[in-house]
Amino acid sequence: MRVLSLEKKVMTEKEIYTKLEAIIKDYLPEDVNKEHIKPESNLTKELNINSSHLVDIILDVEDTFQIALTNDDMEQLHTVKDAVRIIQGKN
Repeated sequence: MRVLSLEKKVMTEKEIYTKLEAIIKDYLPEDVNKEHIKPESNLTKELNINSSHLVDIILDVEDTFQIALTNDDMEQLHTVKDAVRIIQGKN
């Protein structure tokens, strides 16, 4: 008999960061290139991501990582590192 594991695979911080970086780079304005994405980068101040694109990033994060972000999560979301920490807490 075959037993299926229903456990979710826990992603490493690096795996989360790599997927998150791919999402963020799609929403960078033309004057910011992907090399500017660092863990400490502020999404709106340093990466110049506008509020409508920030909403798109949040939706993509929820879809990609199969999580739901709360208003509290979004209030704590300032840097790329914040996003990684929030996603890790949901996995």
